Amino acid sequence: MAVSVETISNIERRMTISIPLTELENLIKNRLSEISRTANFSGFRRGKAPMSLVSQQYGAQARDEVYSKAVETTFSDAVVEHKFRVAGFPNIEHKPFAEAAKDLEYIATFEIIPEVKLGDVKKVKVEKPTLKVAVKDIDKTIDVLVKQRVSYSLVKRASKKADRINIDLTASIDGEEVESTGNKGMDIVLGEVGRIESFDKELTGGKAGDTKEFDITYPKGHEPEVLAGKKVNYTVQYNSVSAPTYPEVDKAFARTLGVEDGDVKRLRAEIKSSLEQEVEKRIKGRVKEQVFQGLVDVTELELPKAIVSSEIERMMQMTTQNLKQRGMDPKTIQLQPQMFEEQAKRSSSLRLILSELVNTENLQADADQVKAMVETFAQNYEKPAQMVDWYYADVKRLDEPAALATEDNVVEWVLKKAKVSESKVDFDELMAG
Repeated sequence: MAVSVETISNIERRMTISIPLTELENLIKNRLSEISRTANFSGFRRGKAPMSLVSQQYGAQARDEVYSKAVETTFSDAVVEHKFRVAGFPNIEHKPFAEAAKDLEYIATFEIIPEVKLGDVKKVKVEKPTLKVAVKDIDKTIDVLVKQRVSYSLVKRASKKADRINIDLTASIDGEEVESTGNKGMDIVLGEVGRIESFDKELTGGKAGDTKEFDITYPKGHEPEVLAGKKVNYTVQYNSVSAPTYPEVDKAFARTLGVEDGDVKRLRAEIKSSLEQEVEKRIKGRVKEQVFQGLVDVTELELPKAIVSSEIERMMQMTTQNLKQRGMDPKTIQLQPQMFEEQAKRSSSLRLILSELVNTENLQADADQVKAMVETFAQNYEKPAQMVDWYYADVKRLDEPAALATEDNVVEWVLKKAKVSESKVDFDELMAG
């Protein structure tokens, strides 16, 4: 086998490989012998046909199979010999196998995984959020828990903020109906977070049995897009008005949240502890994201198209699965590769950078770190010990906690060299992120 290598660019190579046909003759004979054992020929028992007849009928097939296998094997051997890390699949070009005279020659063009030269980590800037959980944050969380346990009772008065109303609704644009609840009715909690204030204002003041008509003009950037910049006419039939009743923060309330003795002080302490854990988790996430982006920013890297294409395909498949899980038809979204290109380039670059950094600095997570990560995961379940056993029952299940623990090692390594500053962050802003 003769191999010549041509450098097309920093990450692209072209190999010309030539194999003497004499090296393949015995392989073709062996393949024909295998075929003869099972092939059927008129007038001969199976496996007893003369090789001349077998060669006449199956010679081209045996040759093509042997030549194809030779291309695959010799390319792999040449890659190992020249220590190439191939990205994606090679483009193989050759003349028809039947035209090969003395040598089987083919050209393989492919990309290689580039050498990663990490940039100056000292230039990475990280702003670490700081936040101490305050009494008001605990109060706000309890208020949310109270509202989650609201109950409603029918009233005969006009609707007001925080009431739940049930209505039949039709919406029209330029006289054409675009939405209707039919006779099913729709529940709305007036003033609920995320609702359109002007819409709820129009619905305030109606009683069961009332009918109301009004117009709402939506801003240009409104979602869904079908309503953006449009004037919509609504006709509403009030079916019922219900007033909210909220539970008292007392022993009974505390028991519903798992505090067996109903001690409200203990409830507040547990909520504080839970909030502190969540704050720590979110701060850690923000720091990690800044570290990763910083590594990408300071490192110049020429990405193989094959790697980016593979990442785009992966992202499109994940997005399609997510849409299906939400009950949406992916065909209506019309996903396009260019929608994922920038994100794919970023994640591909980061993956190569992290791999290089972990290997060169020996940042792989050790067994104790992996176990600590598994135990952290397990705390989210009712029986943590059983979850730990579940993870260790199959070594493949440790891949995720091992990867996350290794990422933590990378973050810690970068923070020791990067420019790190601290800044206070608002509780609501952190929790909303």
